[in-house]
Amino acid sequence: MAYFRITLLRSAIGLPRARSGVLQALGLRKRMATVYHPVSPQVAGQIFAVKELVDVQEVAEKMTKEEMKQSRRPDPGYYIEKRAR
Repeated sequence: MAYFRITLLRSAIGLPRARSGVLQALGLRKRMATVYHPVSPQVAGQIFAVKELVDVQEVAEKMTKEEMKQSRRPDPGYYIEKRAR
């Protein structure tokens, strides 16, 4: 099943209540929050209403919170080949 991965990039402060209501309906409360919704015309219409504020990607399956946290973790920049004694 395909999903929309929706990430809120910009705040809705100063926008009409209708726009902030759409964001609440999508489950986006804070900036950089990510939610997954199944692909449907209703969700696509909601996304279209706030397209300037969100980043949308179509993915095959959902990621858990732990998987998302791991994917955002930066590379440490070094590797330990062998421990010193």
